[in-house]
Amino acid sequence: MESLPDPIFCNNQHIHPMKESSPMNNDENLDRLACTTLRMLAIDAIEKAKSGHPGMPLGAATIAHVLWSRLLKHDPAHPDWPNRDRFILSAGHASMLYYGLLHLSGYDLSIDAIKQFRQLNAPTAGHPERGLIPGIEVSTGPLGQGIAMAVGMAMAEQRLAQQFNAKAGWSVVDHHTFVLMSDGDMMEGITHEAISLAGHLRLGKLICIYDKNNNSIEGSTDLTFTENIAQRFAACGWHTLEVADGESMPEIEQALRTAQQETARPSLIVVTTHIGYGSPKQDSQDCHGAPLGSAAAAATRRFFDWPDELFHVPAEVRQLWQGIRQRLQQTRQQWQQRLEQWTLADPETERQLRDRLQGRFGDAWLHRLDGLQFKTGEWATRNVSGTILNTLAKELPALWGGSADLGPSVCTDLTEEPQRVIHFGVREHAMGAILNGMSAHGGILPFCGTFLSFVNYMIPAIRMAALMHLKAIYILTHDSIAVGEDGPTHQPVEHLLHLRSIPGVTVLRPGDVWETKEAWKLAIELPGPVALILTRQKLPWLNETPIAVHKGAYIRLDCSGDPDLIMIASGSELSLALECHNELTRQGTKVRLVSMPSWELFSRQSLTYRESVLPARITRRLAIEAASPMGWHQWVGLQGKIIGVEEFGVSGPCEQVMQRFGFSKQNVLQIAQSLLNAV
Repeated sequence: MESLPDPIFCNNQHIHPMKESSPMNNDENLDRLACTTLRMLAIDAIEKAKSGHPGMPLGAATIAHVLWSRLLKHDPAHPDWPNRDRFILSAGHASMLYYGLLHLSGYDLSIDAIKQFRQLNAPTAGHPERGLIPGIEVSTGPLGQGIAMAVGMAMAEQRLAQQFNAKAGWSVVDHHTFVLMSDGDMMEGITHEAISLAGHLRLGKLICIYDKNNNSIEGSTDLTFTENIAQRFAACGWHTLEVADGESMPEIEQALRTAQQETARPSLIVVTTHIGYGSPKQDSQDCHGAPLGSAAAAATRRFFDWPDELFHVPAEVRQLWQGIRQRLQQTRQQWQQRLEQWTLADPETERQLRDRLQGRFGDAWLHRLDGLQFKTGEWATRNVSGTILNTLAKELPALWGGSADLGPSVCTDLTEEPQRVIHFGVREHAMGAILNGMSAHGGILPFCGTFLSFVNYMIPAIRMAALMHLKAIYILTHDSIAVGEDGPTHQPVEHLLHLRSIPGVTVLRPGDVWETKEAWKLAIELPGPVALILTRQKLPWLNETPIAVHKGAYIRLDCSGDPDLIMIASGSELSLALECHNELTRQGTKVRLVSMPSWELFSRQSLTYRESVLPARITRRLAIEAASPMGWHQWVGLQGKIIGVEEFGVSGPCEQVMQRFGFSKQNVLQIAQSLLNAV
């Protein structure tokens, strides 16, 4: 690597000037001016907010400008253009770099919004948020989530291209996914899972740019992170390139174009940059997660010969981007013209693609699901789910997914169409985030499966799906201590509570064949992420009755008049509650049995409906669920009782384990009687 020129000293801190191999022409001067504009917008916004991360916007501005002005295929006037390139800022802390790009390139982001960076109700949030500003594809913040979502986007592009380009006779789906990453992204374990799968799948339209500035919050990355990243990616099947000077626009552009020409492998471009470039705090962690401060900001202005006017955007930069927008619009218009020709030639296939991209699934799948019959007998709800999934796949070409190497166990294999199964491997961390990328891309209805006890590996991605309101279906089986012999490591206890605590996630724990059918219907229809909680063990066949899973809770069996006791159960405990209901009824007790497969859906119902199911005047209530009892008091009240699991499970046969923790007819009846006898 060539050494940089002698540094300029400012406030006793070294600053490397831009290395130039030859004098700049007017175009290069204008590009430099645009890069400086990005840098100074970031500094001004962060200083005004007294909060933010100036280091990466200063160091990576040249990378960002070259990509957005010369290579990225997008149209700010049509931010949802289906064939646009996708850009993800995985290092979400550099959000002001992103906001500067969006503003200058012409997206609906005003300079006033930039001035409100990190303020309440401003679209310019501390980390990029999907839905607040056109042009932001996904929310990023937790490091590593962005690259994993980028893998999902590239997978979606590849699949849609395989399905529609041959039919169209031209590349109707043909775009790249670019992701800008930091040292922190590279350290997170999810990143390795994601790049390993991307290399295996040979995602040639995925280009990862690594802003290598060798700094993290605690100091130099030499403290903890000295591996050769290019070699790691190469070992995973990636095409790798290196740019030694992060200020060399020709080298950056050449690397990006070379990466675009590589179609058989995903590409990594390692670009060495200087965190806080041009500031007195350059190459120091001091500029990573805090404003520069007024003195250092002023020195940075002097270094770039920038006027004192805050949030200054030179007219020449505005004009530069106006010309770029015209070129970008022409690219989109050419694609649109080809699409219109295809529509005339093959309107049905074009309609199928349009419906896919807009998330319209028709109703053929619903009719097929309604007509699906099951033979009388004992069924594990995971097996019911597997039958339903295979049935739905015949009518839902958008449905695509797989499991973390657990397909036969969690019943996610599509037996008649194995080519539609994604083999994620043992990669739950990345699997959840990849689903988010596929969903955010559009055209895919993604699902994945694993054991409920492993869902904690996916929680960060599930949380991000909920935050972004993304459609994703999680098939989570082996749902309780009834897993049995595998023991407490595989017996989930707190996991249901954890999922229920995430705003925007709908958790469904069906108790029989009929509820599982209804749960799958909701999984397709409901917005946002849905978790299906399913059993390993077989459950008794329950009589088909009017099912109201969409209400979250409903009266499964009732008595005449006010009940003496309300029993509430979910999932596998529904059959136990039914057995106890029948015994108590035989003894002359008036019992109402309430099935509650979803707390979230029940909470959304009207007060009138909730009161009709759980009348406030009936205080004798008993909840039965083989999971943590925390949270159940909102449904049973202070006078009610809960049969739950307040410790880790044990290894042993299913029936013995369930009895050990009180899930037996004898124990339920005993506790019910104690409630009935209470004064």
